[in-house]
Amino acid sequence: MGRRRNSLLDVMATWPWYINAAVGGLGFATLRWLLPAWRQPVTAPTGDILLQVLAQPVFAWAWLAICMLATLLSLAGAYKRRQLLDTRTGLESLATTGWRNFELLVGEAFRRQGYAVEETGLGGADGGIDLILRRNGKRTLVQCKQWRRQQVGVAVVREMYGLLAHHKADAAMVVSSGKFSRDAQAFVAGKPVALVPGAELLRMIREVQTRPITEPLERLEPTLATPTQAATAATCRKCAAPLVERKNRTTGELFLGCSRFPACRG
Repeated sequence: MGRRRNSLLDVMATWPWYINAAVGGLGFATLRWLLPAWRQPVTAPTGDILLQVLAQPVFAWAWLAICMLATLLSLAGAYKRRQLLDTRTGLESLATTGWRNFELLVGEAFRRQGYAVEETGLGGADGGIDLILRRNGKRTLVQCKQWRRQQVGVAVVREMYGLLAHHKADAAMVVSSGKFSRDAQAFVAGKPVALVPGAELLRMIREVQTRPITEPLERLEPTLATPTQAATAATCRKCAAPLVERKNRTTGELFLGCSRFPACRG
Protein backbone atom coordinates (compact mmCIF):
# COMPACT_ATOMS: atom_id res chain seq x y z
CA MET A 1 0.00 0.00 0.00
CA GLY A 2 1.45 3.34 -1.03
CA ARG A 3 1.99 6.11 1.44
CA ARG A 4 0.81 9.61 0.73
CA ARG A 5 3.03 12.66 0.89
CA ASN A 6 3.12 14.75 4.04
CA SER A 7 1.63 18.24 3.91
CA LEU A 8 2.94 21.07 6.09
CA LEU A 9 0.09 20.44 8.52
CA ASP A 10 0.95 16.73 8.71
CA VAL A 11 4.56 17.55 9.54
CA MET A 12 3.63 20.14 12.16
CA ALA A 13 1.17 17.71 13.76
CA THR A 14 4.12 15.44 14.62
CA TRP A 15 5.82 18.23 16.58
CA PRO A 16 5.20 18.67 20.32
CA TRP A 17 2.16 20.87 20.92
CA TYR A 18 4.16 23.57 22.69
CA ILE A 19 6.41 24.04 19.66
CA ASN A 20 3.39 24.60 17.43
CA ALA A 21 1.95 27.07 19.94
CA ALA A 22 5.25 28.97 20.13
CA VAL A 23 5.73 29.04 16.35
CA GLY A 24 2.16 30.24 15.94
CA GLY A 25 2.54 33.03 18.47
CA LEU A 26 5.90 34.23 17.14
CA GLY A 27 4.73 34.05 13.53
CA PHE A 28 1.56 35.96 14.31
CA ALA A 29 3.45 38.72 16.13
CA THR A 30 5.94 38.99 13.26
CA LEU A 31 3.32 39.17 10.50
CA ARG A 32 0.82 41.28 12.41
CA TRP A 33 3.06 43.93 13.99
CA LEU A 34 6.81 43.61 13.29
CA LEU A 35 6.64 43.22 9.51
CA PRO A 36 4.31 46.20 8.89
CA ALA A 37 6.52 48.39 11.08
CA TRP A 38 9.73 47.26 9.37
CA ARG A 39 8.78 47.29 5.67
CA GLN A 40 9.85 50.21 3.50
CA PRO A 41 7.60 52.24 1.21
CA VAL A 42 7.01 50.58 -2.12
CA THR A 43 9.39 51.53 -4.90
CA ALA A 44 10.31 49.26 -7.76
CA PRO A 45 11.74 46.12 -6.13
CA THR A 46 9.50 43.08 -6.13
CA GLY A 47 10.61 42.23 -2.59
CA ASP A 48 8.85 45.30 -1.19
CA ILE A 49 5.63 44.29 -2.92
CA LEU A 50 5.87 40.83 -1.39
CA LEU A 51 6.43 42.32 2.06
CA GLN A 52 3.37 44.51 1.64
CA VAL A 53 1.27 41.49 0.73
CA LEU A 54 2.54 39.46 3.71
CA ALA A 55 1.92 42.41 6.01
CA GLN A 56 -1.82 42.16 5.39
CA PRO A 57 -3.63 41.07 8.61
CA VAL A 58 -5.25 38.09 6.88
CA PHE A 59 -1.89 36.29 6.58
CA ALA A 60 -1.13 36.70 10.28
CA TRP A 61 -4.49 35.25 11.26
CA ALA A 62 -4.19 32.44 8.69
CA TRP A 63 -0.77 31.44 10.06
CA LEU A 64 -2.08 31.50 13.62
CA ALA A 65 -5.04 29.33 12.62
CA ILE A 66 -2.76 26.77 10.95
CA CYS A 67 -0.50 26.57 14.00
CA MET A 68 -3.41 26.27 16.41
CA LEU A 69 -4.91 23.47 14.31
CA ALA A 70 -1.52 21.74 14.31
CA THR A 71 -1.41 22.15 18.10
CA LEU A 72 -4.79 20.44 18.46
CA LEU A 73 -3.72 17.62 16.12
CA SER A 74 -0.50 17.22 18.09
CA LEU A 75 -2.41 16.94 21.37
CA ALA A 76 -4.84 14.45 19.82
CA GLY A 77 -1.95 12.41 18.43
CA ALA A 78 -0.20 12.32 21.80
CA TYR A 79 -3.41 11.12 23.45
CA LYS A 80 -3.85 8.42 20.80
CA ARG A 81 -0.29 7.20 21.31
CA ARG A 82 -0.78 6.97 25.06
CA GLN A 83 -4.03 5.05 24.61
CA LEU A 84 -2.45 2.67 22.10
CA LEU A 85 0.36 1.78 24.46
CA ASP A 86 -1.62 1.64 27.70
CA THR A 87 -4.28 -0.70 26.25
CA ARG A 88 -1.93 -3.38 24.88
CA THR A 89 -2.51 -6.58 26.83
CA GLY A 90 -0.83 -9.36 24.86
CA LEU A 91 0.71 -10.55 21.62
CA GLU A 92 -2.64 -10.73 19.86
CA SER A 93 -3.31 -7.06 20.61
CA LEU A 94 0.04 -6.23 18.98
CA ALA A 95 -0.71 -8.39 15.95
CA THR A 96 -4.09 -6.77 15.28
CA THR A 97 -3.05 -3.16 15.78
CA GLY A 98 -2.56 -2.23 12.11
CA TRP A 99 0.72 -1.08 10.55
CA ARG A 100 0.20 2.67 11.08
CA ASN A 101 -0.84 2.32 14.72
CA PHE A 102 1.94 -0.19 15.28
CA GLU A 103 4.50 2.46 14.31
CA LEU A 104 2.86 4.94 16.70
CA LEU A 105 2.86 2.32 19.45
CA VAL A 106 6.54 1.48 19.05
CA GLY A 107 7.46 5.15 18.93
CA GLU A 108 5.56 5.86 22.16
CA ALA A 109 7.24 2.92 23.91
CA PHE A 110 10.68 4.33 23.10
CA ARG A 111 9.56 7.87 23.92
CA ARG A 112 8.71 6.73 27.45
CA GLN A 113 12.19 5.30 27.75
CA GLY A 114 13.66 8.76 27.28
CA TYR A 115 14.30 8.76 23.52
CA ALA A 116 13.54 11.68 21.25
CA VAL A 117 11.41 10.03 18.55
CA GLU A 118 11.02 11.25 14.98
CA GLU A 119 8.21 9.52 13.10
CA THR A 120 9.28 9.37 9.47
CA GLY A 121 6.97 6.62 8.22
CA LEU A 122 3.57 8.27 8.65
CA GLY A 123 2.72 8.89 5.03
CA GLY A 124 6.01 9.67 3.30
CA ALA A 125 8.52 7.77 1.21
CA ASP A 126 10.64 6.75 4.18
CA GLY A 127 12.99 4.32 2.43
CA GLY A 128 12.37 1.60 5.02
CA ILE A 129 12.91 3.87 8.04
CA ASP A 130 9.81 4.33 10.19
CA LEU A 131 11.35 5.93 13.29
CA ILE A 132 14.55 7.74 14.19
CA LEU A 133 15.55 7.52 17.86
CA ARG A 134 17.95 9.99 19.47
CA ARG A 135 19.46 9.77 22.93
CA ASN A 136 22.85 10.64 24.41
CA GLY A 137 24.06 11.96 21.07
CA LYS A 138 23.39 8.66 19.26
CA ARG A 139 20.99 8.06 16.38
CA THR A 140 19.16 4.76 15.85
CA LEU A 141 17.11 3.90 12.77
CA VAL A 142 14.01 1.77 13.35
CA GLN A 143 11.87 -0.25 10.97
CA CYS A 144 8.54 -1.61 12.25
CA LYS A 145 7.08 -4.86 10.90
CA GLN A 146 3.50 -5.52 11.98
CA TRP A 147 3.26 -9.12 10.72
CA ARG A 148 0.83 -11.47 12.42
CA ARG A 149 2.16 -14.90 11.50
CA GLN A 150 4.94 -14.50 8.95
CA GLN A 151 8.49 -14.42 10.27
CA VAL A 152 10.67 -11.43 9.39
CA GLY A 153 13.31 -12.76 7.04
CA VAL A 154 16.95 -11.94 6.46
CA ALA A 155 16.18 -9.74 3.42
CA VAL A 156 14.47 -7.14 5.61
CA VAL A 157 17.33 -7.15 8.10
CA ARG A 158 19.94 -6.93 5.36
CA GLU A 159 18.14 -3.92 3.89
CA MET A 160 18.13 -2.21 7.28
CA TYR A 161 21.86 -2.82 7.66
CA GLY A 162 22.40 -1.13 4.30
CA LEU A 163 20.33 1.87 5.43
CA LEU A 164 22.41 2.06 8.59
CA ALA A 165 25.59 2.45 6.54
CA HIS A 166 23.97 4.81 4.01
CA HIS A 167 22.65 7.23 6.63
CA LYS A 168 25.74 6.90 8.84
CA ALA A 169 23.65 6.17 11.92
CA ASP A 170 25.00 4.67 15.13
CA ALA A 171 22.66 1.67 15.21
CA ALA A 172 19.61 0.14 13.59
CA MET A 173 16.67 -1.83 14.89
CA VAL A 174 13.89 -3.96 13.43
CA VAL A 175 10.80 -4.28 15.64
CA SER A 176 8.19 -6.94 14.86
CA SER A 177 4.90 -8.07 16.34
CA GLY A 178 5.98 -11.62 15.50
CA LYS A 179 9.30 -13.43 15.22
CA PHE A 180 12.50 -13.41 13.16
CA SER A 181 13.89 -16.23 11.05
CA ARG A 182 17.08 -18.00 12.08
CA ASP A 183 18.88 -16.53 9.08
CA ALA A 184 17.91 -13.03 10.20
CA GLN A 185 19.19 -13.70 13.72
CA ALA A 186 22.43 -15.11 12.37
CA PHE A 187 22.95 -12.13 10.05
CA VAL A 188 22.95 -9.52 12.84
CA ALA A 189 25.60 -11.30 14.89
CA GLY A 190 28.39 -8.81 15.56
CA LYS A 191 26.53 -5.96 13.80
CA PRO A 192 24.94 -2.84 15.36
CA VAL A 193 21.48 -4.09 14.39
CA ALA A 194 19.01 -5.18 17.06
CA LEU A 195 16.02 -7.45 16.48
CA VAL A 196 13.02 -6.94 18.76
CA PRO A 197 10.41 -9.74 18.46
CA GLY A 198 6.85 -9.39 19.66
CA ALA A 199 7.42 -11.02 23.05
CA GLU A 200 10.30 -8.68 23.86
CA LEU A 201 8.32 -5.66 22.65
CA LEU A 202 5.42 -6.69 24.89
CA ARG A 203 7.73 -6.84 27.91
CA MET A 204 9.09 -3.40 27.06
CA ILE A 205 5.56 -2.01 26.75
CA ARG A 206 4.52 -3.43 30.10
CA GLU A 207 7.50 -1.80 31.78
CA VAL A 208 6.46 1.67 30.62
CA GLN A 209 2.67 1.42 30.81
CA THR A 210 1.21 4.06 33.11
CA ARG A 211 -1.41 1.75 34.58
CA PRO A 212 -1.34 -2.00 35.32
CA ILE A 213 -3.14 -4.44 33.05
CA THR A 214 -5.96 -6.16 34.92
CA GLU A 215 -7.49 -8.25 32.14
CA PRO A 216 -6.06 -11.71 31.26
CA LEU A 217 -3.28 -11.96 28.69
CA GLU A 218 -4.48 -12.54 25.13
CA ARG A 219 -3.12 -15.46 23.10
CA LEU A 220 -2.20 -16.12 19.50
CA GLU A 221 -3.31 -19.75 19.91
CA PRO A 222 -6.02 -21.29 22.15
CA THR A 223 -4.91 -23.09 25.29
CA LEU A 224 -4.51 -26.85 25.03
CA ALA A 225 -5.82 -27.53 28.51
CA THR A 226 -7.90 -25.85 31.19
CA PRO A 227 -5.39 -23.88 33.27
CA THR A 228 -5.45 -23.87 37.05
CA GLN A 229 -5.58 -20.60 38.93
CA ALA A 230 -1.80 -20.59 39.27
CA ALA A 231 -1.29 -21.34 35.60
CA THR A 232 -3.62 -18.51 34.60
CA ALA A 233 -1.45 -16.02 36.50
CA ALA A 234 1.82 -17.36 35.04
CA THR A 235 3.11 -16.63 31.54
CA CYS A 236 5.73 -18.22 29.31
CA ARG A 237 9.17 -16.59 29.65
CA LYS A 238 9.76 -16.93 25.89
CA CYS A 239 6.50 -15.78 24.23
CA ALA A 240 4.44 -14.37 27.15
CA ALA A 241 1.52 -16.75 26.42
CA PRO A 242 -0.32 -18.30 29.43
CA LEU A 243 1.05 -21.47 31.02
CA VAL A 244 -1.21 -24.51 31.33
CA GLU A 245 -1.06 -27.52 33.62
CA ARG A 246 0.43 -30.68 32.03
CA LYS A 247 1.32 -34.16 33.24
CA ASN A 248 4.62 -35.93 32.67
CA ARG A 249 3.77 -39.20 30.87
CA THR A 250 6.67 -41.02 32.49
CA THR A 251 6.51 -39.88 36.12
CA GLY A 252 2.93 -38.65 36.29
CA GLU A 253 4.10 -35.38 37.87
CA LEU A 254 2.25 -32.15 37.09
CA PHE A 255 4.09 -29.16 35.66
CA LEU A 256 3.33 -25.86 33.91
CA GLY A 257 4.06 -25.62 30.18
CA CYS A 258 3.45 -23.08 27.44
CA SER A 259 -0.06 -23.16 25.98
CA ARG A 260 1.42 -22.69 22.49
CA PHE A 261 3.38 -25.98 22.61
CA PRO A 262 4.76 -27.35 20.29
CA ALA A 263 5.14 -23.99 18.51
CA CYS A 264 6.84 -22.71 21.67
CA ARG A 265 8.80 -24.96 24.04
CA GLY A 266 9.12 -22.44 26.87
